Amino acid sequence: MLTRDPAAFLSHARGIPPDFGPATARAAFLVSPDGFRHAAASASDNAYMAAAERFDAQMALQQHRHLHRAISTVLPTICFAGDPQTPDAVFPNNVFATAAGRSIIGRMRHPVRQREAERDDIRRFFRDVLGREEIDLSGQPHPAELTGALVVDRARGLGFIGLSERCDELGAQRMHEAFGLRASLIFDLAPGEYHTNVVLSVLAGRAAVLCEAGFADPNVAQAIGALYAPHVIRCSAAEHAAFVGNCIALSDDTVWMSSAAAQSLDAAHRQQFTDAGFNVRHVPLDAIEAGGGSLRCCIGEIH
Repeated sequence: MLTRDPAAFLSHARGIPPDFGPATARAAFLVSPDGFRHAAASASDNAYMAAAERFDAQMALQQHRHLHRAISTVLPTICFAGDPQTPDAVFPNNVFATAAGRSIIGRMRHPVRQREAERDDIRRFFRDVLGREEIDLSGQPHPAELTGALVVDRARGLGFIGLSERCDELGAQRMHEAFGLRASLIFDLAPGEYHTNVVLSVLAGRAAVLCEAGFADPNVAQAIGALYAPHVIRCSAAEHAAFVGNCIALSDDTVWMSSAAAQSLDAAHRQQFTDAGFNVRHVPLDAIEAGGGSLRCCIGEIH
């Protein structure tokens, strides 16, 4: 099922059991922020990106290494070298993703990011080392920025695909097929939003974090909230701006976010994470957040 009708999607999704696959990743991969700097093309449709003078490449490297050490305590995590010619490569989940038995390569909107999809070492790691079937979307013309534009409920095989300059409707269809999803809801992001994973996270198949202002149609956010009720954290404007929506569950009992995001959480929302069975862990990532993404954007999941 691939639809833009939130009511039809909700009705269908409620009947889908959580037997599609493990709810959280088996392992993770990162790309080091070597050459991390302001990319003007990416900034053209990423309102979260800071001005060039706020980029601190050395601090970004230090914070990224801290992130690597921290999440390695939860699941095996590898880190590929960065490339100064690809300043946004610290956010690899937009370009490379996995599903059962396959690796998927996305179609990036901007040429500076399209170069990331050409990396033979990452392709060979998934294809030759892990033995994954490669599904390459990078050569087709429709932007499809993988798990930036697409939020996946891995337990049920559900997709939530927000349309923007970074993903059009045909790109959404191709991602739905590439991930082999059972059902996906397509919707428009609010003006100024570039990726779904900044305004929505599905945590271990049983909770959702929603930044409702990031959805063009409030009925979409309401339908998603109804599917995961009662474990729905609806972010305030301050929490939205601090990237709370860009959190990720890397195990059944832990959700990760940046320190700025964790500090923005109000007491009631922090309690909601606890009620849903999640311990909140965080690492400082303000230097990397200057690039317009946060913790979830840094993490490629291996399923």
